[in-house]
Amino acid sequence: MALNWKLVIDSKNAPVLADFWAAALGYEMEDPSPLIEQLLAAGHLGEDAVAEHGGRKIFRGLAGIRHPEDPFDQLSGVGRGRRLLFQDVPEDKSGKNRLHIDVHGESGDLEGLVARLEGLGATRVREFDNGPAGHWWVMRDPEGNEFCAA
Repeated sequence: MALNWKLVIDSKNAPVLADFWAAALGYEMEDPSPLIEQLLAAGHLGEDAVAEHGGRKIFRGLAGIRHPEDPFDQLSGVGRGRRLLFQDVPEDKSGKNRLHIDVHGESGDLEGLVARLEGLGATRVREFDNGPAGHWWVMRDPEGNEFCAA
C-alpha cells in the first residue's frame, strides 16, 4: 500500500516562501481560514497563533500549497495529494540542501523557465549542460534553498 506524504520545508517567512513556490509550480495556496475561525470561536486557539496573509487567516508560521487538481479537505484547506508545507524555524539555513525540488518546464525553453523563476525572485547559481544527459540550472529560491530548473 502506498503512503500519503507532504514535503515540509523550513523557512524564515512561510507565507512569502509559499507564495513563491505556488507561483513557480502553478499550485494553490491552502486556505485554513474556515478551520481557524471555528477554532477561535470555540476557544481552542488563541489570536497569537493566527496571522493574516493574502486576506486570509493562517496559522502563524505555517503555509501550505497544493496541486490544483488534487483533492483537499474543505474545512482545513489541507491538500490530500501533492503538497508542500512551509514552517518557520528560528535558525538560518546553513549548508547545502540534502533534498531539493526539480522544476521541469516546456521542452526546449529552459531560458524561458529560468527567466520566469527569476521574475518570481529566484536566482541563478550554476548552469549544467551535459549534452544528451541533460541541461539544467541550479537556482535558489528567495530564502536561498537550492533547486534545479530543467
